[in-house]
Amino acid sequence: MAKAPALSSRSTAPQEATSPSIISRAAATADRILPGRAPWQSRHRGLVRATDALVVTAAVAAAYTAHLTRSAGEVDLMAVPVLLAAAAVWLLALGASKAYDWHLFGSGMSEYRRVLGATWKTFSVVVIIAWLATLSGVRDVLLVTFPLGVAGLLTARFAWRRRILRLRKRHAACTTGIVAVGHRVQVSRLVERLADAPDHGFHVIGACVPAGEAGIGETIAGVPVLGDPDRAGEVAGRVGAGAVAVSGSHEITADVVRRLSWNLEARGIELMLTAELADVALPRISVSPVPGMSLLHVDLPRFSGPKYAVKQVMDRSLALVLTVLAAPLIAVLALAVAATSRGWPFYVSERVGQGGRVFRMVKLRTMHQGADRLVPTLSATDEGAGVLFKLRDDPRVTAIGRVLRRYSLDELPQLFNVLAGHMSLVGPRPPLPHEAAEYEERMRRRLLVKPGMTGLWQVRGRSDLSWDETVRCDVYYAENWTPQLDLLILVDTVRAVVSARGAY
Repeated sequence: MAKAPALSSRSTAPQEATSPSIISRAAATADRILPGRAPWQSRHRGLVRATDALVVTAAVAAAYTAHLTRSAGEVDLMAVPVLLAAAAVWLLALGASKAYDWHLFGSGMSEYRRVLGATWKTFSVVVIIAWLATLSGVRDVLLVTFPLGVAGLLTARFAWRRRILRLRKRHAACTTGIVAVGHRVQVSRLVERLADAPDHGFHVIGACVPAGEAGIGETIAGVPVLGDPDRAGEVAGRVGAGAVAVSGSHEITADVVRRLSWNLEARGIELMLTAELADVALPRISVSPVPGMSLLHVDLPRFSGPKYAVKQVMDRSLALVLTVLAAPLIAVLALAVAATSRGWPFYVSERVGQGGRVFRMVKLRTMHQGADRLVPTLSATDEGAGVLFKLRDDPRVTAIGRVLRRYSLDELPQLFNVLAGHMSLVGPRPPLPHEAAEYEERMRRRLLVKPGMTGLWQVRGRSDLSWDETVRCDVYYAENWTPQLDLLILVDTVRAVVSARGAY
């Protein structure tokens, strides 16, 4: 009988057993939990399920109470059982759509998308049944129940997400330990990328690399080597890892991954395959099944068409509402600027927009008159990133200008640029002409979409970002824009502005 092949074809001799002290150190950081509580995945899943049940029940009760009020207390005998059944189906649909998968907790749009998908399916089925059964009273209640429920579910999920992110940031809790499998370079890259993205809740606690690349007990990017790839399942079980992340190579074949998955299945450990598609958002990725393999299909980025027509409508509609609401504040701030420093309260500068077209951007003046002429004399103290010129303690900024900049109030007049079609509410940072002139090919991709009043650069650190990270944020946004991403950025902008991080 043929001997089953090992998981790693390069293993020429068995490695020594992993040291108990190394295993214990790795296990100590595998699944970080709150003191005295159950593992965070199970506990959080239970809390979210309970919250969803309360929200759905409250939505049904509120809608039915409103219906009784409108109908002067007349009771529809069919309403109560149908509504209870609808609530039960709704909660079951949330479970069936995998809205409680642990890897979604804290992820944002993926979690919200599951909730919306389950709600839409439930709503469609239940309302159609009510319509076919001529239950007009029940149908009216459902038309109120679902909008209330959606608002409540998304609000609750947002609150739970903020809690998880807060615990991850402050206490390193609610994270899942993984064992990385692959070549030394691949493991190192995975460790560094997960360390740069703590919000995602994964951290590497150990590595399994081919024999000869590193010995047991050595470290790769600060992570101990616990064995070679053919022992990954055993190692993951011993250190209490929640998942194993495999980076493909000519040695780690489909057969290797298949055998590893069987090994992990018996231990209840998740298997993850790393696909190093830099800066490609999930909505652009789909899987095309082919006999014997799966092909990852990456949609080409598009910079025109129906999606961007939707963006135009969203931008101008929201900008019109915000302009009406902000007009009194803009007027008061303009008077304050005029009263505290000489000159016109508004500052107009040329910026480069979509397709390299130059437009005139308006904002509240935050510097003394003639500040632009002082740039050459201050260039030696430039603290900006890349082609940007920035100073934390810029002597040209007025006293009121510092307050306006701290809370981004000086940018409110850019709403008029949005209404004029020069800018979007969300987009890349609007560059100056001399900055755009120095762009290389990757940077010029920022100009494929309209610049925005806010963007990923705003919510991820503003002026504290390095130039490379600023460009990466803008290019990622330009290539991966979705309406959901815009809404998330607008919400996060409020937090970024209030915290004033990176504002100067």
